Amino acid sequence: MTDQKTIAIFGAGTGLGASVAARFGREGYKIALIARGAAGLDLLKGKLAEQGIEAHSFPADLSDLAAIPSLVHAIETRLGPIEVALFSPISSTAYFVPAVDLKASYLQSISPLLTWAPIELAHALMPGMRSRGDGAFIVADGLSAVFPVAGMSGPGPAMAATRNYIMTLHEEVRPNGVLAGMLHVGAMIDNSAGMAAALAAGMVLDSFPVVDPEVLADEVWNLATKRDRSEAILPQLPR
Repeated sequence: MTDQKTIAIFGAGTGLGASVAARFGREGYKIALIARGAAGLDLLKGKLAEQGIEAHSFPADLSDLAAIPSLVHAIETRLGPIEVALFSPISSTAYFVPAVDLKASYLQSISPLLTWAPIELAHALMPGMRSRGDGAFIVADGLSAVFPVAGMSGPGPAMAATRNYIMTLHEEVRPNGVLAGMLHVGAMIDNSAGMAAALAAGMVLDSFPVVDPEVLADEVWNLATKRDRSEAILPQLPR
């Protein structure tokens, strides 16, 4: 086993996941890419290889909660302990609805990926990170987890529950040298699957802010390595 550290990107895609993989790969990290589609992972691995970065793919459905412990075990058996984990999947079934129209059944349908999966993943990662006295687990989500907006409920309540859990977890594991943190993205991520879907649906994006995923990747790097704060919002909101 080498002294290289490992980052596992749960929900690796063409936007944030690809940029985080490249950012950490340039720093010498071993890269584990996790997503449902094996074909998409192969494309991402090829693009990273063009940059001289070797990545390893682990196709998995992160909403399959029972499979998460064995997934973490498979990654660590192949690549060694996971020092940094980023949870950033895109839900294909989540959409915004007015709060007056939100039904419990809809919230229940999106919660396995947006809330329960990061909790189960933390449960699998924290024993190893705490025993080593080192590690970072970062969840990337949307701004509605922090700032409710009229007409845009649905994912927000699920992500807000995740935020409450991660912030509480951070206070418990911080004395062990471990970070549990959040990156809230208040913009469309350039080159992401979410942006591609919006364009395909005919959305006019002129009124939406767009953020460079490399900027987000730098923020993930700072959160994971500096560990001087547990939460970040990008783009930064005007004061």
